[in-house]
Amino acid sequence: MTISSSMNSGVSGLQANANRLATIADNIANSSTFGYKRVVADFSSLVIMQGDGTYSAGGVRAPVTRMIDQRGALVATENPTDLAIGGRGLLPVTSATALNRPVGDLPIRLVTTGSFRPDADGILRTKTGEVLMGWPANADGVIPNFPRDTFDGLRPIQISANQFAGDPTTRMQLSANLPATATEAGGSGQPYVISAEYYDNLGTPRFLEIGFTPAIPATGTSHEWRMEIRDSAQDGAIIGEYVLVFDSQRGTGGNLASVTPVVGGPFDPATGSLSLMVESGPLDLGIGAPGGLTQLSVNFSRSPVVKDGSPVGNLSRVEVDANGYLNAIYDSGITRVLYQIPVVDVPNLNGLRAEDNQTYSITPETGQFFLWNAGNGPTGDMVGYAREESTTDVAGELTQLIQTQRAYSSNAKLIQTVDEMLQETTNIKR
Repeated sequence: MTISSSMNSGVSGLQANANRLATIADNIANSSTFGYKRVVADFSSLVIMQGDGTYSAGGVRAPVTRMIDQRGALVATENPTDLAIGGRGLLPVTSATALNRPVGDLPIRLVTTGSFRPDADGILRTKTGEVLMGWPANADGVIPNFPRDTFDGLRPIQISANQFAGDPTTRMQLSANLPATATEAGGSGQPYVISAEYYDNLGTPRFLEIGFTPAIPATGTSHEWRMEIRDSAQDGAIIGEYVLVFDSQRGTGGNLASVTPVVGGPFDPATGSLSLMVESGPLDLGIGAPGGLTQLSVNFSRSPVVKDGSPVGNLSRVEVDANGYLNAIYDSGITRVLYQIPVVDVPNLNGLRAEDNQTYSITPETGQFFLWNAGNGPTGDMVGYAREESTTDVAGELTQLIQTQRAYSSNAKLIQTVDEMLQETTNIKR
């Protein structure tokens, strides 16, 4: 009977609008929730046609979809490990309670943003218990090659506030001017000595003692010097001895013309560097142009030695760069990579299953996930000192609230009308 199908259609309309009202209520309630993705009720008709030509009302359905692919605006914060993605992608997290399990893989959830701070054990987590996951770096700060289609390589990110680090010196640039008149016949042959500090593998200050002795000819000018390098870490042992000859031609005068090794590693004219072996390992000493050794005028002068490396330093702070590398910054000035945080992407973001606290889990509807470097492929850069706002538009939700209220009232009126018609049918017998 089509009149009864009208009542069923009205009931389905009440249910559909009740669902839509629930989504509006959830959206408005979470309008200030960071990382919240608004929920949408999409109405679709259900049509039932009968064979005799009469029409039977089927009603309406309202499937609910969470719009995870919509991005909220980013807002600045003061915490360096407040993270968001400036585009497509999600961050991998696990639950803090899962860390206490004796065995088994950690369950991975995904978030679009999070305020991560170290707990008593130095583990970066949110107040609601989401622990940030990443790939740990080797001792030298290099991230190994982890598989990108599995979460197996991910580990909870843990930072020790009492962490120390030193950076050995591997490169030094020596800048000095040797007096051209010192290599003239009748010269005193007085050596000139430079002390250059470097840092060994343990961050301990060491010194290279570098002496320059002019070659005195019988007549004229030799433009030749003997450079002797001693290492304090090896009790002053000679680790390099070289014969330096300087050019005296117009336009190129004063520059190094040749470097001949006597003891020690070779000289590379392309880089202007000597290959030395100090106690802590290889060290390149730059003496060539630009900014190296010259032989000009009558005065000896030198500039401060430029070198890499640093002494042992205390951990000052951590920051996450645009590529997802979590860097430890020490008070000695060095920066070292501790972890890399990948960005997870799936073909169908709206196929993710919503969990508590704005977390999401992989489902068969999402497709195969992949772990990208932030900013590569379809993913956006990682943004520190930032949170993603809710995607709820309160004004739009209130407009829909009015529409839903009117639609609900209309469906209720439809049921009332069908009831009155059925009452009239009953009254025919009287």
